[in-house]
Amino acid sequence: MNKSAASVGFGQSASELISKRIAELGDWRGETLSRMRQLIKEADPEVVEEWKWMGTPIWSHDGIITTGESYKQVVKLTFAKGAFLKDPAGLFNSSLEGNLRRAIDIAEGETVDAAAFKALVREAVALNGTGKAKPARAKPAQDKPANAKPAKARPAQAKPTKAQSAAPKTAPAKRAKAKPAKRR
Repeated sequence: MNKSAASVGFGQSASELISKRIAELGDWRGETLSRMRQLIKEADPEVVEEWKWMGTPIWSHDGIITTGESYKQVVKLTFAKGAFLKDPAGLFNSSLEGNLRRAIDIAEGETVDAAAFKALVREAVALNGTGKAKPARAKPAQDKPANAKPAKARPAQAKPTKAQSAAPKTAPAKRAKAKPAKRR
């Protein structure tokens, strides 16, 4: 796939559609989206621009790096695997509660540290390049009370074999009740 991705409807490439969106915004949001697009391209010259989900600009390299959405109050850059990226500059300021994505909301008049942003993009590309469907994430250490008891091991239950699973299920046979002997 080339940098502008495949042609997307009406003969326009994804790059052309993103440029058109930036021009249509025509205000601070267009300027912000354009600036962030340029930083993404500087960070990864091999980035692929895509147009998905009924008009969302996407930047990818071996998987989605980030999306670029424009709203009334913010331009939102959502990193697909942001929860797994180091963010020493604290750029992520939205969607912080999830297990996978993180976002940067940029309001009118705000600027983003270009060097820190490009470092995030490069790290996202490197993570995508590992080929892992889901990256391993270190679980935070949890303090256990000193008097906590270890969990009891439950006995393992045997799983049915394929033959047993495929066998038709039948109801257990009913036992005939013994009739009391007749008295003479």
